[in-house]
Order: sequence, then C-alpha cells, then structure tokens
Amino acid sequence: MRTSLDCLSCFVGQALNVTRLIGADEELREHILRDVLQAASRMDYRRPPPVMGKYIHGLVREKANIFDPYAALKRRFNEMALRVYPKLAERVRSAEHPFDAAVRLAITGNLIDFGVASQVDEDEVLQAVDGALENPFHGDAAALERVASQAESILFLFDNAGEIVFDRLLLDLLPLERVTGAVKSGPIINDATMEDARFCGITEMIPVMETGSNAPGAVLEDCSGEFRNSLREADLVLAKGQGNYEALSHLDRNIFFLLKAKCSVVAEDLGCPVGTMMLTRPPGRESPASASKAFSPAG
Repeated sequence: MRTSLDCLSCFVGQALNVTRLIGADEELREHILRDVLQAASRMDYRRPPPVMGKYIHGLVREKANIFDPYAALKRRFNEMALRVYPKLAERVRSAEHPFDAAVRLAITGNLIDFGVASQVDEDEVLQAVDGALENPFHGDAAALERVASQAESILFLFDNAGEIVFDRLLLDLLPLERVTGAVKSGPIINDATMEDARFCGITEMIPVMETGSNAPGAVLEDCSGEFRNSLREADLVLAKGQGNYEALSHLDRNIFFLLKAKCSVVAEDLGCPVGTMMLTRPPGRESPASASKAFSPAG
C-alpha cells in the first residue's frame, strides 16, 4: 500500500505523541519535528507508511537516548490482557461458533495501538470486548477456518503488545504443530517483541521468530532473509494490524489480514467505514462468499 498525502498528519502526530510521552523539552520536540517534516518531504510515497514510522521512532530513540519509550505501556496492556484472558477464553468456548468468536476477539485486540491513537484506555478496550461478538464485521471466519485446517504451514504475524494475548484465543483453535509466529526484532511504538511473546505465553505455544526489522509492519526489503523465506513458503499467513496490511497488501499470497480499520486512509483502501473489524485478503483473492458478508452484524 502506497503512502498517502493524508498520512502526513499522522506522521506529525506520531512524533508529537511520543515526544510528549517521554517528557521531551520544547527544544528537543522542535528538533525532532523539524527532522520528521524534512524526511517526509523527501520520502518516496510509493513506499508503505511503516517505512516512515520506523524512521520517526528511531529518530526519537536516538535523540532522546531512550531504548523503548513504550516499555511501561506495553507491560501494562500485557498484564491487563492476561487478567481478562480466562473470561475471553470462556466466551469463545461457549460461543455458538467458537472460531468466529475467536477471530472477532483477536481483531478487537487490535484496538491497542499507540501508533494511530495517542491514548488507549483500558476501559475502552474492555468495552470493545463486550461488543465484539455483536459489532459489524467484514469477513468470512468459516473460510479462514477451512483454509487453516488444510494448511501444512501457517505463519502468524503478531502486531501489538497486549493484543497478542487476544491472539492466543485464535491460536488455541489452530493446528499449533503447524504454526510459527513472528514478532518485531526491536522496539517500535507498542509493537510486540520477543520479550512480549515470552511474557504473554506465546513462546510456550508455538515457535516464534523475529522479522529482522523493527518497522511497524513487515516491510520486506527491511526484513531478514529467514523471515522472507518463511513468508514465501508458508501455505497460509495470518497478518495482524494496519501496519502489516500497509506493508503486505500488494502481495499475491494466501494471506488473511485481521485488523480494525482505525484511520481513513486504510479504511478507504479497504472500502469500509472507519472502525470496521476486518478479516480480508489481498485484492483478487477475496472470495464471493466473504464479500457477501461485508459489514454484516453477528448472527
């Protein structure tokens, strides 16, 4: 997905939000913002938005000399998600269609995204969970379940800390002996790293690799050869979040994207209203059965 001119305001917002988070003084904030604006004026808009996201947050870490500005937030949301996980797992077990419920709850966890929102409140997440099985939803979870049951190998691209606990609900219903996970190779916004995967119990369920990059989306030119090979060889790829959609939606691969459309640029590209929970595939691979379910309520 190309970078839109409408992404510029988001780039500026990300820079301002993270400098506020770390308590940067006015001089440092101005210096960082000027650098971001200059980089935005020079960037290749044919590249996906995560390219600039990596630059912005790398700049902040370097100038402020902070390894992970979001470390405390990531731990907080990991702990919150682990607290509610047993109740969520019971909701999935008792649902009429457990796989559909797990997909919806996994996508609901995508709300925990500090790259798009300057603040995410725990109560907001819990309220979204309460409505997850009734809210409008685009996609065909049954089709994903069929494909997953037949896939010899599945690569699961995780997105954010906290969110990865919600992903466990879906992992529980996949053939785990055929699943490998992937996380970022270093801190970037509140994206999940290997430390988060260990803390949240993911590494006890499946093998987890790193992408070789800390871009907030799997920008392939920035990823390791090992990860690119895994992506190429997997029968099925499950990719969480907007960043992975922005980076990979051009691929003609058997990918299912699971995300909440949180900004107008991504929503327009997907052809859905902002806020829609999406289970979608690259253009040309969307099945008629899936398309017919667009924006339908639960049930």
